[in-house]
Amino acid sequence: MEQLAQSPDPTQLLLIAAAAIAALLVLIMKLKVHAFASLTLVSFGTALATGMPSDKVVPTMLSGLGGTLASVALLVGLGAMIGKILEVTGGAKVLADTLISRFGEHRAPMALGVASLMFGFPIFFDAGLIVMMPILFSVAKRLGGSPIKYAFPVAGAFAVMHAFVPPHPGPVAASDLLGADLGLLLLVGLLIAIPTWYFGAYLFSIYAGNKYVISLPKAFMNTEVMFKDKQDLPKFSTVLLILLLPVILIFLDTGLNTLSVAGVVDGQQPVVEFLRMLGKTPIALLITLLVCLAVFTGKYGKHKLEKLCTDSLAPICAVILVTGAGGMFGGVLRSSGIGQALADVLAHTGMPVIVAAFVISTCLRVAQGSATVALTTTAALMAPIVAQTTGLTALDHCFIVIAIAGGATVLSHFNDSGFWLVSRLLEMDEKTTLKTWTVMETLLGTIAFVIAAGLSVIL
Repeated sequence: MEQLAQSPDPTQLLLIAAAAIAALLVLIMKLKVHAFASLTLVSFGTALATGMPSDKVVPTMLSGLGGTLASVALLVGLGAMIGKILEVTGGAKVLADTLISRFGEHRAPMALGVASLMFGFPIFFDAGLIVMMPILFSVAKRLGGSPIKYAFPVAGAFAVMHAFVPPHPGPVAASDLLGADLGLLLLVGLLIAIPTWYFGAYLFSIYAGNKYVISLPKAFMNTEVMFKDKQDLPKFSTVLLILLLPVILIFLDTGLNTLSVAGVVDGQQPVVEFLRMLGKTPIALLITLLVCLAVFTGKYGKHKLEKLCTDSLAPICAVILVTGAGGMFGGVLRSSGIGQALADVLAHTGMPVIVAAFVISTCLRVAQGSATVALTTTAALMAPIVAQTTGLTALDHCFIVIAIAGGATVLSHFNDSGFWLVSRLLEMDEKTTLKTWTVMETLLGTIAFVIAAGLSVIL
């Protein structure tokens, strides 16, 4: 109780948060200190400045780092192996050629985005982006132009599906807290996600790709290939099966979870629990990797494939460490009480419910980085207000969920692991990432909120 009484007041916490962001900008962009070291230093300084007990500082930092690494390291590592095998054996080329032939070369970004929207229904952002990376880079290498033009429709598709559409954890948790109908939210989320992606990701990617020309990432470019002509390439059906396998497996988890929440199946049954275990993203990617090895070992040899898997891990170490450091910074901000201070300041401002939901979620997102945390925390904070507000329809509840998800999407920056994942995968510097990825995420969240708020007035 004594420590609680000595905690900084909300104004001081907000000033510390602003100073922490400013310090990161100076360290990374001006002094050119490596992002991993900068994030670690600022995380430590923020913990001290907020009055965190000395014996809690390092455990809090390690907890944030470890929690992010636990979810990212396996996904990035296994996904990189799968992607490397598909790239070098020509699988990515086969899929890219097929997509381009169906949609036309001038619509290649659209083709990649549409495929990602479909894949994004059950698959999470990180896993989907990793699996699609070698494909979109193969297209970028063939057609030329900035990789941003091809990468952002893909990343934006996974972002909107992850934020707005069940069975992803954020919208499912928010719908449960706010009492929104899950089936109706699925329909509303899809109807809002598609135009949001088109205007906020696809059209913006064309603009950003023309304005910001970056090189193809060296980590995903391999001069050695295993195919000499078209006869050596794998079949399109084989490549498609490998890509769809993790989607199908992950859907075992997310789909069964949705059915369990809806009361259609008993989530406690051993068979359901086992299938959901197989559908956990790391296990799904592990199974996919094993299938990938089985498919290509006979033709290319186990030693060659083992070398490919080893080579795929070296370039992604920086991706994993910097992403984990972003999680460390977010964890310190959460534990320091900065996010809660922001929510408390805004919770009783008297603004309309849907606007308050968006603003609170936005502030939580900016303060601590995690979209899922911002979404679920805001839903919990708004639940009593929503329950006390009369005249809200079932659609209104869905629109409020979308507004919260929109706020949890905007302004991705240094404390968001997704910011660092995109930055390092595309090998963009932090300034360019702020001008492209941060802007796109802000467009996506804002457009979704505007659509939801407008529909809440009309319907």
